[in-house]
Amino acid sequence: MDTALVVVLIIVALAVLAAVFVASARRSAQKREQARVEADTHRSDARRHETRAERESAAAEEQAAAARRQAAEAEERAQRAQAERERAQNLQERASEIDPDADHPDGDEERSDAETRTRAN
Repeated sequence: MDTALVVVLIIVALAVLAAVFVASARRSAQKREQARVEADTHRSDARRHETRAERESAAAEEQAAAARRQAAEAEERAQRAQAERERAQNLQERASEIDPDADHPDGDEERSDAETRTRAN
């Protein structure tokens, strides 16, 4: 009986070891599955955040382009305004030069008087 008892104990020990091994394998498989699910969740979140980031980046680029466009338009308007000022000043100077009634501070008064007398004759 001693031999039979030893055989039974060995079989029981092997059965217990097999049960522990199977339970450990199941637990390990469950942990791997949980890790896969968690990784998939993180990947999904990452894709969602990446999409938001791309959308925000595109909006920022669009806003910057609009600002550059507005700055270019403002510069163009400022140049046109300066050209108009110069044209107005040139016309004002020309008007003063040819106006016989205008005061000429640089001594052109005598010339204007002479021109006026010449025209009158």
